[in-house]
This record gives sequence, C-alpha cells and structure tokens, in this order.
Amino acid sequence: MPYLEESYDIVVVGAGHAGCEAALASARLGLETIVFTVSIDSIALMPCNPNIGGSSKGHLVRELDALGGEMGKNIDKTFIQSKMLNESKGPAVHSLRAQADKQEYSREMRRTLENTDHLTIRQAEVSEILVEEKQITGVRTSSGAVYHAKAVVLATGTYLRARCIYGDVSNPTGPNGLQAANALTDSLIANGIEMFRFKTGTPARVDKRSIDFSKMEEQFGDERIVPFSFSTDPDEIQKSQVSCWLTYTNSETHRIIKENIQRSPLFSGVIEGTGPRYCPSIEDKVVKFPDKERHQVFIEPEGLYTNEMYLSGMSSSLPEDVQYQMYRTVPGLEQVKIVRNAYAIEYDCINSRQLKPSLEFKAIRGLFSGGQFNGSSGYEEAAVQGFMAGVNAAMQILGREAFVLDRSQAYIGVLIDDLVTKENHEPYRMMTSRAEYRLLLRQDNADLRLREIGYEIGLVNENDYQKIKKKEQLIEKEIQRVEKTPVGANSKIQNFLECHNSTPLKTGATLAELIRRPELDYFILNEIDDNRPDLSYDTAEQVNISIKYEGYLKRQKQQVAQFKKLESKKLDDNFDYSKVGSLRKEAVQKLNLYKPTSIGQASRISGVSPADISVLLVYLEQMHRRRQMSGKE
Repeated sequence: MPYLEESYDIVVVGAGHAGCEAALASARLGLETIVFTVSIDSIALMPCNPNIGGSSKGHLVRELDALGGEMGKNIDKTFIQSKMLNESKGPAVHSLRAQADKQEYSREMRRTLENTDHLTIRQAEVSEILVEEKQITGVRTSSGAVYHAKAVVLATGTYLRARCIYGDVSNPTGPNGLQAANALTDSLIANGIEMFRFKTGTPARVDKRSIDFSKMEEQFGDERIVPFSFSTDPDEIQKSQVSCWLTYTNSETHRIIKENIQRSPLFSGVIEGTGPRYCPSIEDKVVKFPDKERHQVFIEPEGLYTNEMYLSGMSSSLPEDVQYQMYRTVPGLEQVKIVRNAYAIEYDCINSRQLKPSLEFKAIRGLFSGGQFNGSSGYEEAAVQGFMAGVNAAMQILGREAFVLDRSQAYIGVLIDDLVTKENHEPYRMMTSRAEYRLLLRQDNADLRLREIGYEIGLVNENDYQKIKKKEQLIEKEIQRVEKTPVGANSKIQNFLECHNSTPLKTGATLAELIRRPELDYFILNEIDDNRPDLSYDTAEQVNISIKYEGYLKRQKQQVAQFKKLESKKLDDNFDYSKVGSLRKEAVQKLNLYKPTSIGQASRISGVSPADISVLLVYLEQMHRRRQMSGKE
C-alpha cells in the first residue's frame, strides 16, 4: 500500500514554545522546515501559568531575543501586565515578568509561523523516527506518511504518553485535554534512547465573577513598562494594564489538605513520575513545610477574552471535591466556582546526559531535542533549548560549526550545561543561583552580550546589529566622560549631597566617584550634571551599573578568565578514562558515561571531584610532553 513521502531539510516534532523557536530559527536560516503538532490550535499553547519571564526566566527570554528568537517579541505584542521583579535588590537578580493574554499569545505566534518563508505547519502525530546507521533520515506519522529529513528536532513537551490525573481520575490526554502522543516513545526506546517519566502540575482555573477581590491585595504592573525584546520601541507598549491579586492559604486550608492527603495521587502511589522540587503542589508544600502558617496565592487573569482566573501557588492533584473545599477556605475565594480542575500531568522525557552541548544526541547524528522533552520545566527554558536545537540542526546541514554558549556567556549556557553534565532526576528549573557569573549575565545587558553572536549566526538583522554597535559606543563614551568630569565642593554640590543624605565633599571629586556612593547613582546625579547627553534609559542604565559595580564586575571577569582556561583544555570524545591510573572508580565511570568535551565540563559532572580534575590535568600535561618529545606536536 503506497504512503505519502515528502522531503525537507529539517523536521520539528512539536509546536510548543521549544518547537516554535526551533522551526523559526531553522526556516529563517533558509532551511526548508516542517513542524508537526497534534493540534494546530495548540501552537505556542500556555497550558499552565499565564505569564512569560520571572526570576531568572526573564534572563532567558531576553537572551533568546538578543540572539534572534521570537518569544520576547511575541509577549511584547500580547502582554496585559508587566513587572520588573526584585528591583529592591541588585541588578543581577532583576527579572522581567509579563502576564500574557493566553489566547492572543498563541494566536500571534501561530500568525508568525504561518507567515515565515521556508516553514510548513502540519497537523499530524509523529509515531516513529527513521534511523539508518546511526544517522537520522526522517520521521513517520501515525498515518504511515514518511517525511525524509537531514535533521530532526524533537520538541514533544509534555505530550509523550501523557496522562492528566486528579484524585482517582486519570485521563490519557495531554495538557488542557488535548490529544497525547502515544506511539513515539517506543520508537525512541528501540533506537537506544533512555527515557524518564516526569510529572508536573497546574492549579484550577476559576470564574472571576465568583471571586471577592475586596479581601485580596491588588498587584499592579510597573508605571514604566520595559519591553522584553530589544527590537521593541518602549514608547509603543506603554498602555493600561490589568491587575493581579494576592491572597493566602490558612490553617483551615492546610487542615483539609492534611485530612485528605492519602486521596492525592502524589501520595497514594498512583503517580509514577518525578515532580519539580521548585514548583511543588500545595499538598507538597503543606507536607514539607508543616510549620508554615500560610502560603501565597496569586490570582492571575488568563486574558482579556475570558473570565477565567489562574490560582498561582495552588497547583494540586487532589480530588475534585477536596479542591472545592480547600479553595473555598482562602480569603476571597469563599464562593469560588471552578472552571477547570487542577491536575497533575505525567509524561515521557529523555535522560539529557545523552545529549551533546549542541543538543544533538550523541548516538544518533542529526537528531536534536529541546524543551521539556529534555527534562526541564517552564516555557522559557523550553524556548531557549528549542532555539539552540533548531540553530544547531541548521548549522550541521549548512556545514557550519555547532553553536554552543558556555556558562560565562549566558544563562542559556548554564541551563544546557547543567542538563548535559548533571544527573537530573526531576524537571530542571532555571534559577539565578545556578549562574556563577550572574553579575555579568544580567537581563539588562543581554543585547550587549549576545546581539553580535545572533548577527553572526544570521538571525539578527543589520539594523538591530548597528543599533547595538552604536549603543556600545555611547556607553563607553559616557563612562569616560563621567570618570573625567570633576565636581567641586561648592554650595550647590554640598546642598545636593545633604538633600540625598550623602557625606559632604572636603575636596573635589568626579561624577563617577559620587555614583559609587551607595545612596547615589547616575540618574540622581542628573540634578548637578549640566553636560549630560540625552541617552535612552537602557543606555543610561548600563553606564550606571558599569560605574557603580566596577569592582565587583572586574573580580567576576577575572573568575571568568580562570573558567575559560579550563574550558579551553579540550578532551577527546573517544578517550577511555580507565587509562588514567589515579582516577577514582566513580570518576572513571562518570567520565566514560558523559564523555565531557573539556576539563571545565568534566569538573561539573556529579561524582567527579576536584582531586580527580587535578589528576586529569597532570595526565594531560604528561601526554603533551610525550608528544612533544616524540615530535608529534
């Protein structure tokens, strides 16, 4: 019986946040790309929280945008509230977060995909990967159709053998009741891919009309909206915003949960998968933190088109009747009506140690993967992985070098390095604490760090590239001016300092010296700086941070230089570490398992100690000398 056969350069399996970025990246690089989805209506679906960004996740989105990705542009078009988190703390942990209109977000991303050259969207379930002699050759769909390809990107999200569970109810569906993908797992296992079973969850959605907001604390957006995308004109997105609301659980909520804990599939053994430690269900919180009297609950709108509200902080898989009981103990939710039950979702994903830093499978050439399929959690983590996988699939076909960011360059580098070098037995979530060089890897300077790289790849246009070069020049010129501009100890200056509770000058100083005072900054000094040029806020912000944190930045740059030395010491993929006599057995096992690409990467593998790294360095030096003596170098 004949079946449909077609050929493309790249096949992308899945059209969630990872799949969209992968497909757009490869198509924009000129590769003929087809993206498969079980439902076209689920393109860029937001099945859980109705927001983009947040602590550390905002960094990922801005880095993605700087490289030429789409998520930042899309949320700028569709947000309904925007807020910079952690502004009371240092700039390293400032993170942008925007509430999305879910339907508009999905619709706008679909519109972008549909109007991108070289990109085809196909509604079908991919049931099999096609591999010949450890080289991917394409995929087969459940209808039997074959799509030949030079590379395949797997971005299946939480759909593989998915089931949604609450109480005794178990539905074999993907998120939001959408069709699960049940056939592909068997094909992956047959091709030697090791699979995990992970779990995540989501809270109930409730009817806005049944909420008493007078018992809650209103949460407003920022007065000055900062866009996610460096290509977005800030003046064009200043608009009225929708409020969110804050309330809390209480002892009665916790009592109901404790009394029904054995009815939760999380505790009864019904759920097999491992859940995310850093995004626990409400029953997890109550059990693990018994002394905590209350937990925050944020009431977030799902969009302008609907009365559905999202109960952030109360994810659950408790039975339907218990959900009603516990939600109605929360102030403001006493009469609440549930629109969609909370549920847990189990799904298949891979052990990510099987991947190279390029997100290509070590064992199958041309097969890449990204997103929650790699064992991570979150829209933002998914999007950046999808982008990197799509770019690297394209790089391989184009005969160009793989694109890899290291830990000193981007949060994206930290995320992927953690996935491929650490043992991840639960969904991985990005956090600022995971980034050793977070003062350098701020969300505000992502364009300065990565825009040029995006341009070199071919995903940032000439206009945006020239804008960043001009911004760099303006920053450097202004820093030099401020460092050299003297300030006298006259009455005007002394009065200014007194008004800002700053110590009066005894002798002259420079503007830069005043900026370094804790109570002052570049913006405050505008009152006494008569020759200041007219700079955009983001350019002025870089001047302020560069001067104010100069000492800390210098120290971190020195740490990066040391890091680069270890990263530059490359290791052979085929090396047998059992040949290194003094390595511990565990280190030999882990190094032979992970096959690190450098000494730096080897040092981050769980089970490889600093002493093991010292042994490796000595061994490499000995090998280097022997080769020199034998004339092979």
